Amino acid sequence: MNIDIEKLNLRELTALLAAAEKRKQLLSKRRSATLVRRQAVALATRYGYTIAELFGGQPAARPTRRKRGPRRKPTKVAPQYRDPENERNTWSGRGRMPRWLVKKIRFGQHATDFLIPGIAKPTARTTSSIGKRTLVKQG
Repeated sequence: MNIDIEKLNLRELTALLAAAEKRKQLLSKRRSATLVRRQAVALATRYGYTIAELFGGQPAARPTRRKRGPRRKPTKVAPQYRDPENERNTWSGRGRMPRWLVKKIRFGQHATDFLIPGIAKPTARTTSSIGKRTLVKQG
């Protein structure tokens, strides 16, 4: 690695000196490779192994990341909602509600008003008790 010190400005030179000092401290704290190697061999022999048995002449294996399986393509779903003003505006009931339907709901209509007759059933249950308050009589 060749660094041309003559081309560095004051800030870059200060950063280089700080990085070099940090690396120097790290290297001075580390034990020598021969000492660590001797300790590893001694530990392996203490438990009845050789380094060749443990590592097979190969460096220690790195932990491998689990590979994901192939992602499935989402299946096409028939639309359940249609805008009567524009037939091209449809929604399957999955994912985020489209803007045209959000706009209509804001103006007081319900999503069930836009269900395609004969095909669609409402996606949201109207009888869900989530978020509703219930009274419990205490006797």
